[in-house]
Amino acid sequence: MDIYQGFFDLKPGTNDLEFAEAFNAYMAHLKSKGLIESFRLFRRKLGLGPDGLGDWQFLIEVKDLAQLDAAFRGVSERRDPIESKHFAVNSQIAAVKFALYREFPDPHRHHGEEKF
Repeated sequence: MDIYQGFFDLKPGTNDLEFAEAFNAYMAHLKSKGLIESFRLFRRKLGLGPDGLGDWQFLIEVKDLAQLDAAFRGVSERRDPIESKHFAVNSQIAAVKFALYREFPDPHRHHGEEKF
């Protein structure tokens, strides 16, 4: 599995619960189309966390980079219903930073013959 992460703040004046509802609707739609496997939304607690990452974080789990690419392709068509759901989330986010991680060790990795 690959994990696509976003770290961000919400734009001033954004209602946190309305944002969470929009995010969940958007991700549920992507999941229903088979474009992602799962998702989670997090909010910083007690102000604890590294500087510069924002108060919010999302995790989107995909089987592989091909599935992530299919999700990007689907969103980049800029058609409804995905376009409206994407806009409802994206228009409320400020200063986002992205990361891509994988589970380790990779399930296909062979052990014992590594040269480095």
